[in-house]
Amino acid sequence: MTPDVTVTVIVHNDAARLPRAVASLRRQTHRNIEIIISDDHSTDETPFVARALAAQDDRVRCLRLARNSGGCSAPRNRALETARAPYLMFLDSDDELPATAVGSLLAAHREREVDFTMGAVRRIRADDGRRSTWMPHLVAERRTLAGIEDDPRLFFEHLSTSKMYARTFLDRHDLRFPEGIHYEDQLFTAQAYCLAKAFTIIPEPVYHWYIAPYATADAASISNQRDRLDNVRDRIHVQRLIDAFLTDSGHAALREDKDYKFLKHDFRLYAGDLPYRDEEWLRAFAQLTVPYVSALAPGAFARLPRPERVVLQLVREGRLAEAQLAARGLGHGVAPRRVTTDAAGGGTYWGERIPSTGWARRELEVTDLELATHPFPSARLRHEITELTPGAGACLNLRIRTYDPGLRLPVGPQRAALLLTPGRRRLTVPFRLTPVRPGVFEGRVRLDLATAPVPLHGFAGVRHPVLRIEHQGTANASVLLAPLSFPALTTRVGYRSGAAPHVLTVEPEGRNPGRLQIRWRPAGVTARLTRPLARGLARPAVRRATRLLASPRR
Repeated sequence: MTPDVTVTVIVHNDAARLPRAVASLRRQTHRNIEIIISDDHSTDETPFVARALAAQDDRVRCLRLARNSGGCSAPRNRALETARAPYLMFLDSDDELPATAVGSLLAAHREREVDFTMGAVRRIRADDGRRSTWMPHLVAERRTLAGIEDDPRLFFEHLSTSKMYARTFLDRHDLRFPEGIHYEDQLFTAQAYCLAKAFTIIPEPVYHWYIAPYATADAASISNQRDRLDNVRDRIHVQRLIDAFLTDSGHAALREDKDYKFLKHDFRLYAGDLPYRDEEWLRAFAQLTVPYVSALAPGAFARLPRPERVVLQLVREGRLAEAQLAARGLGHGVAPRRVTTDAAGGGTYWGERIPSTGWARRELEVTDLELATHPFPSARLRHEITELTPGAGACLNLRIRTYDPGLRLPVGPQRAALLLTPGRRRLTVPFRLTPVRPGVFEGRVRLDLATAPVPLHGFAGVRHPVLRIEHQGTANASVLLAPLSFPALTTRVGYRSGAAPHVLTVEPEGRNPGRLQIRWRPAGVTARLTRPLARGLARPAVRRATRLLASPRR
């Protein structure tokens, strides 16, 4: 019997996770499928695992490339050559399909003749299991589009794995994955969006994408190897290929939308990492990106949030140290250290000088951040730890500098406090900030982590202290930036008179924006007994039984 759908699982040296991926396909509620394991010439136990999986289920076939291709395209294309079904899907060996994925996407094809169907992607953190939806606003409702022009925002959803393609569509356009390059999904998906006459989006989850945010460099996915300049070069190369395709296929009108996607997504990923790069890397990054960025549609820049425009412009001008400072505030409402106001024109600009060109003035103007007028609870300030020294026990001695470029705070000492919440209760450590010069304050505070109100059942997790300032009956709580690197400090604390021991680690956050990070790990009796018991009591069935026993009898 001819299968309805072929799902290709690509794999390379992933013997441990391949069985999970294949098991998710064998669990599909739509049973009439073909499963192809396409091995990119693995050198571990993957070939043996693949053959064993094929022996367990006659729907599973495996093929192996004669040599390693170094990417995802070749194993997908080789499988596509032998696939027998009229509809095709792709799965990576470290991910899974939800049980109804094939059935849901196939049903959408059968309801209406379209070139491909697509659904929601669930991102699952490998470290803690937290789930979120990838680009949720794009898959919130069921709809059929007559091409990418109906919603150019879909350039942001560039995954090939969230879609089921009609084989006739791929063959009609000779659409295959580009080999020999990375970020092949972006080019393939852009081509599919532009070539499709119609495609259907469904809101149901069709892909489980496992994310390992803190993977080691050698284990990180290609997209997470952003510290490598080859990674930057590959992204730029793919963008140029997409640009050429848009022009050649008659879709040049979509360039601004595609350029906006590049700036908002691709460049933004690198921008968040800029504070952690050295001077040599930054110069090379600018040399790779500035020529391409300078040729993008002006309208794409205008659609970005102001802080992202500032970082972009500073990189373009070669003000790389300032770009690093600006990048620490991305997504966290952190103010510049200093701004300059043009007395003649009235604009307020990032940094210590008024930009010299019209374009630079447009990009570096921060008047719309309302530094001097925004309601104080959400006003932008900048708090930096300038000195961090360990004290006795679990104490930290901090020297903090606060920048107030909008001059919101009056001259004189300011009431401030560090806030830290490991559990449901908060630790508040008050201190004073004294003026250094207009718009700059400094203060010292002793943070004793042994006094944190850790629950009796313990706390396992990470917290970042915030800094609160009170002003005219209102309060502003903002992130506290730490030195980007310092030796991690580890100590053992016996909370609740020793009944709740924990191991504490104080460390740099290691990623944007670079906050002070405090990690609690239960130890001793807390880890062995108290927390497992608390987790058991927190189960829904136990809570329901407890409420039932506590309810009054009639």
